Amino acid sequence: MDYIQALENAIIYIENHLGEDITVEDVARAAGYSYYHLTRQFSAILGENVGSYIKRRRLADGAKKLLYTNERIIDIAMENGFASSEAFSRAFKAVYQVSPSLYRKNRLDLFISAKERLEPKLLRHRVQNITVHPKIVELPDIQVAGLRGQTTLRDNILPQLWTQFNALVDAIPNRKAGGRGFGICEACNEGNSIYSMSDNVLFSEVVAVEVNGFSGLSEAFVAKTLQAGRYAVFTHKGSLALLKETFDYIWGTWFLNTQEKVDCREDFELYDERFLGYGHPDSQIELYIPIC
Repeated sequence: MDYIQALENAIIYIENHLGEDITVEDVARAAGYSYYHLTRQFSAILGENVGSYIKRRRLADGAKKLLYTNERIIDIAMENGFASSEAFSRAFKAVYQVSPSLYRKNRLDLFISAKERLEPKLLRHRVQNITVHPKIVELPDIQVAGLRGQTTLRDNILPQLWTQFNALVDAIPNRKAGGRGFGICEACNEGNSIYSMSDNVLFSEVVAVEVNGFSGLSEAFVAKTLQAGRYAVFTHKGSLALLKETFDYIWGTWFLNTQEKVDCREDFELYDERFLGYGHPDSQIELYIPIC
């Protein structure tokens, strides 16, 4: 059996029985795999184990219902396979850092609740376009110079910012050979965290090129130093139109399952010779998430 089709069968079974008392053995039978083979493939390809996917999807479904329905918390808990509102609240707070009632009051559809059902298109994105298990690297300080803009994810102005930057980049002195480009998210510097970020939150982004120093740099440009330290590095392959799906995986799956602790240095995208253009199917960029 095609392993992607088997994983699709597993996801379909989970989603159709999300509020029921299902086991990994039940899911394996639906996929046509043994327990061992399914758990091994699921984790290796999708970046989490079967039990985690079930739990996170139940919580994500509950989070959506808290925001977009008037259902009672006890009813949401029962519909999503929890024995009581207390059990749901404990599990919910462990992931979202707030109680279900406060989450509903805050009315923010957060990144970390972006645990969407793995439809075939998203599943294939995981298989073909992301390294679901990041490499861990240690970086020195990196000096960059570029332009700053403000955006939300819903009203994304970053393509225009890059167009403006590319028209002016030749005016930046001391550019390093190779011309590595950076897209730097400054949300953390502005008092935000992953537990407060949503599609509507305004944050600053710097698009920049690596430099050897800042002497002679015009006031039209921003000078920044990316801080040294450990980073988890993901590779995104293909069109940048799919970049949101990659970030959804990072913050909706990897972040909720990793033993690494994310810290408040800036995360960034790195563009080097592997970047072949916005929509090129063979293009690659790297995404750096700071960890302690």
